[in-house]
Amino acid sequence: MATSPQITHVSWGRIEVEGLEPGRDFKLYPGGGRAWDWSEHGTRHQPGIQPADVQELLDHGCTVVVLSRGMELRLLTMPETLEMLEEAGVEVHMEETSAAAALYNELARTTPVGGLFHSTC
Repeated sequence: MATSPQITHVSWGRIEVEGLEPGRDFKLYPGGGRAWDWSEHGTRHQPGIQPADVQELLDHGCTVVVLSRGMELRLLTMPETLEMLEEAGVEVHMEETSAAAALYNELARTTPVGGLFHSTC
């Protein structure tokens, strides 16, 4: 089973992940990850993370998902997103970005975890 990559650094506007180029926002899942481009689905701080944003995590077999709320907790999550994850039987955690990264790294050692990480507000 593929493991999820470890986050090695989090600071305002910058996240570093093993095996990936540094960036601002990331989608991570078992076997890898990529930059999270908010323009793909028109994501904004409000109403927040959309079902389309997390679909890729489900497609990669995540049984647990960590959603960062940003460094200042300004990133929301749409209720439809949480409903979709619940219907898929996925455990969800929502935390401030630094706490989200720490939880994700801990879970990644033993669990097929995915996450969305936002490095600013």
